[in-house]
Amino acid sequence: MAKVEVKNNNVERAISKFKRSVDNDGILQTYREKQFYEKPSARRRRAKMEGKLRVQRRLKEKELPQKPNR
Repeated sequence: MAKVEVKNNNVERAISKFKRSVDNDGILQTYREKQFYEKPSARRRRAKMEGKLRVQRRLKEKELPQKPNR
């Protein structure tokens, strides 16, 4: 659990620190993943698709020519 101390009555800064710590810990992502049951095969399929998208994004950033799809 993320805990943040409020200093000098600066609540806005404490909230931003809390949001950052929750985001870094991956608490919200874990919560969203566990909201609904996902079959193991669907989980593998989603992970594979996310990997492909990640590679495509990296290639696009580097502007390397992609292999043509067959």
